[in-house]
Amino acid sequence: MLCFGATVFGSNAARSQKGITRARPQKKVTTPKKSRINYSQFSHRTHVETQKLTCDACHKVPSKNWKEVRKGDAAFPDVSDFPEHSSCLNCHRQQFFARERPAPVICANCHVNNSPRDTNRYLFPSLGDVIDPLLKRPEFASEFMVGFPHDKHIDVVGLNAPPADGYVRALFINASIQEKKKDATPASCPVCHQTYQPQGNSSEEYVAKPPKTLGDNFWLKKGTFKTTPNSHAVCFTCHNSDSGIAPEPKDCNVCHKLRSPDASPKADFDPKLASEMGISDGVILARWSRRISAGAFRHEGGEHPNLGCTSCHNVATFNLLDVKTLKVPVRSCGGADGCHITPTTEDGGALNFEIDQKKKDPAFICTKCHITFGKDGTPENHPQAIPTAEPKKSPAL
Repeated sequence: MLCFGATVFGSNAARSQKGITRARPQKKVTTPKKSRINYSQFSHRTHVETQKLTCDACHKVPSKNWKEVRKGDAAFPDVSDFPEHSSCLNCHRQQFFARERPAPVICANCHVNNSPRDTNRYLFPSLGDVIDPLLKRPEFASEFMVGFPHDKHIDVVGLNAPPADGYVRALFINASIQEKKKDATPASCPVCHQTYQPQGNSSEEYVAKPPKTLGDNFWLKKGTFKTTPNSHAVCFTCHNSDSGIAPEPKDCNVCHKLRSPDASPKADFDPKLASEMGISDGVILARWSRRISAGAFRHEGGEHPNLGCTSCHNVATFNLLDVKTLKVPVRSCGGADGCHITPTTEDGGALNFEIDQKKKDPAFICTKCHITFGKDGTPENHPQAIPTAEPKKSPAL
């Protein structure tokens, strides 16, 4: 051991004298790079949850241009424009005056052409009812869900005949005077929900021209979807600053709730098929991509127009913040009168037929109602929806 130690010491000393001693290489300490923030993508979640800002910190109700975006009698005090620059400058002065060409990227959140020479802004998202081909809408997925309580509105909102200007308006009426028939559509439903792109008396059945080899395959038909409100127009008829009915227009957060990551369950939607059809209509894509029951269901098809909305939709249990509560029960497709669900397959039920086919061949794809769900296994609630067949009576002697 001493010899070994001496040898090493002597060797090190000799190296030191010759000036060739080398320091051990130091490991590089890498500082993790901060993720670069994309200031062209505005995030409400960051401002609300991280920065703890309230809605009125940026949005002013009403906006200065509310009399300009809607004309004449159609105008009402609304949040009708993006926040002013002063709302952003307190925190984002550096981004506003960044040396970026042709203009700072943060400007692209509101301005159509990111250029200092063009001050045109996008239409504010709440102006879904404003039709102007010269004004461009931003392309974005909303960060919000709307907490609208259907059960509180279904008996108090009625429908006037649509005025000449095309704007649908609501009014409060006494619930006791509403005509209520079995399976009738409550007078309030058409205020917000109308059949979108109905076929009517037209011979054109499909939204987009189908292929010649269509066969029994699904192809999107007109009158499949219903509209939902795309502005504050109907809401502010009653919930305005003069009526005293809460919530008022300035109470944005009462209705608009940040969408949770798991708020959108799997839908019976095929984006590849939509692309193949050439569907670019925003309303159709939005409605179809949220169909969590039967993607092929057509509101205008067959006897469906003769059914009341509440025949299928359990409005009392609706919670728009929990999309699963909006799912239409499969039992709505059958019942005592029969329709698509019957006691036996021989009685003609489409559901019965497809369940039988699925039992014979697990690879069978159900296509009567579904687009993508038909490839999955049969859900438990489908066989449970089939009513028990009554035993056949013996013929009287």
